[in-house]
Amino acid sequence: MRFEFDIEPVEQARPRAVRFGKGIRMYAPKKVAVYKKQLGYLARQAMQERGLEPYDGPLEVCMEFYRPVQASLSQKERARRLSGVHRPTVKPDLSNYIKALEDGLNGIIWIDDNRIVQIVAEKKYSDHPRIVIEVNEIDKG
Repeated sequence: MRFEFDIEPVEQARPRAVRFGKGIRMYAPKKVAVYKKQLGYLARQAMQERGLEPYDGPLEVCMEFYRPVQASLSQKERARRLSGVHRPTVKPDLSNYIKALEDGLNGIIWIDDNRIVQIVAEKKYSDHPRIVIEVNEIDKG
């Protein structure tokens, strides 16, 4: 099943800590929390429109993270990036995009991200930042 979410990818950031009485309270940075909430909303909507329940078996997930092209580039370099000749080899790391997406879709597209047994993921440039995922159930037999 293919899903396309019109949301700019956000990387999973390290949790923050704040003193709370005698202890420490951990929390996710606001940018990450807002992203996961918005992504969850879009995913719930897509699942409801298709009449689907969260997947519960072993899954293969293909992920494409389309990030914006910097505005300060020459037209030639911009064209190279949009055509895929020059791929995003800068931060944030692909693994941090993956983790934020997995967490944001827990309980919505899949029961839990531990159901994912195979991942194919890519970072790309685009004028239309978005996330495209394809979820395939792996035959249990």
